[in-house]
Amino acid sequence: MAAGAVGMSGSGGEDGSVLDVFVRKRFSATAGSPAATQETRFALDVRFALPAGVTILFGSSGAGKTTTLGAIAGLVAPDEGRIRLNDRVLYDSKAGIDVDVSRRSVGYVFQELALFPHLSVERNIGYGLRRLAKPERQRRTGEILESFRIGALRRRLAAELSGGERQRVALARALVTRPALLLLDEPLAALDAPIKGRLIDDLRAWNRARAIPILYVTHSREEVLALGERVLVLEAGRLLADGLPQEVLGAPRSETVAQLAGFENIFDAQVVALHEDSGTMTCRLVPPEPAAGRGVDLEAPLARLDSGAAVRVGIRAGDILLATEEPRGLSARNVLRGAVAGIEERDCQVLARVDCGITFSVLLTPGARRALGLVPGLPVWLIVKTHSCHLLRPAER
Repeated sequence: MAAGAVGMSGSGGEDGSVLDVFVRKRFSATAGSPAATQETRFALDVRFALPAGVTILFGSSGAGKTTTLGAIAGLVAPDEGRIRLNDRVLYDSKAGIDVDVSRRSVGYVFQELALFPHLSVERNIGYGLRRLAKPERQRRTGEILESFRIGALRRRLAAELSGGERQRVALARALVTRPALLLLDEPLAALDAPIKGRLIDDLRAWNRARAIPILYVTHSREEVLALGERVLVLEAGRLLADGLPQEVLGAPRSETVAQLAGFENIFDAQVVALHEDSGTMTCRLVPPEPAAGRGVDLEAPLARLDSGAAVRVGIRAGDILLATEEPRGLSARNVLRGAVAGIEERDCQVLARVDCGITFSVLLTPGARRALGLVPGLPVWLIVKTHSCHLLRPAER
């Protein structure tokens, strides 16, 4: 569905704009009722601060992302907390402050349709400037039309626009009021990657001169890596991680983040030996069924754990190499013998399942599959670098 926009007028942001958020909100609903959705069965409890620039709020559906944005915008009433934007307190439960939505200086672009289909692009964008004198309204509207490269569309009706054009109008409508903060709730989900990339480039160019915080909600890891300067990972109403996208998703520390990051291999394991001189430790992957065998030993990076400790180990399918002859003279510490248990075509990739006593998923290209002659039952060797084995905090059950 095309994105819509709500522009909430205010004084505008300045260089170094910062948003500080502390929000608690408990939801309750009668078990089994239509209202008892995933979003209403947990307590939201988040604290974070945003600098200027694009920050991604990342998590699965029902993690509390939209509720967090709603609390910041004033559309959801927290049970407790404090929200400050620059030097203005927007909400403070202890002081009894709750600034009205229209006075928060927050732009909000969301997935549901909010453009007026019977109005022109120019009138949609200028809707939030009704209180300004006509010359200033026209000047601001003209500037934002050019910033988002939709000047040629100014007289076209919103109902006549393509998906990408509607997204541009939605952003322009939210930003023409010069908000001090922009909230984006999966507004680009329906767009293909090239259009999405160009739109975000235009948004970044616009923000270089304004330097306001932009909080962008998504459940797509591709968008996190492509768009964000920083990522906050939210799950079940709690923040699990905060940092650079490549660091948070590339080297996750919890099982939940690894799952969100798309790790295909996550195993129960036990520490069986520590090798402090080499900076590694041996972890024995535990078969799902006790009768399946003794498991598989892998060397992983050394951690502050005792021998016998239970851990979870995550490995990306794309970080595993596959050979049809036993490899020798490698720096990689883990070489495992197995057999191809199954092969699955996935768009431009091939997912091979390899049974080494534990079943691993391995990603490779169709060309690599043909060159190796992979078929079910073929003996193969897996090669896994030590630092491709990530030790994870178990997910809450």
